[in-house]
Amino acid sequence: MKHYLLLCFLVCMSCKESAKKTEALVEEAPVVETEVVKETSDLKVYNFTEIEPLLHKTGDKIYVVNFWATWCAPCVKELPYFEKITEDYANKDVEVLLVSLDFSKQYETKLIPFIKTHQLKSEVVALNDPDSNAWIPKVDPEWSGSIPATIIYKGNTRKFFEKSFTYEELQTEINQFLN
Repeated sequence: MKHYLLLCFLVCMSCKESAKKTEALVEEAPVVETEVVKETSDLKVYNFTEIEPLLHKTGDKIYVVNFWATWCAPCVKELPYFEKITEDYANKDVEVLLVSLDFSKQYETKLIPFIKTHQLKSEVVALNDPDSNAWIPKVDPEWSGSIPATIIYKGNTRKFFEKSFTYEELQTEINQFLN
């Protein structure tokens, strides 16, 4: 029992000493002013059942749906090309939808700031559905689940791509739907 009490005393004392050292370090550290920004957003978050109709719209418009995430370097690299399509094809009935697969706990800290920092003009929605084994084959039976992945469709004509695009490649694929 004496050994137990002695052990408890030593642990408590070392914790106090550690806390004092930490406090001293904090006091000596330079004060860095940071701006804390509370992000508010109109980010639409869907499960797959809710997003599926966006993958099968009808009409004469061309739809370009890109699955991406902020943590995916090839996805981020090609985003400006989708933004350029949104701008260059605004008068040609082409609509770009960027479907983020970012983790829901990072919407406020990563995704929303990313959208704002990069001033994305295309519509961005988040897909929050943990049962990817169920919904990935519904997007395309050949999709392995890797991103970036893109669907381009108009009416019943549909193409699926599990790859990164250059602007020229994306333009070539979309132009095939214009003719």
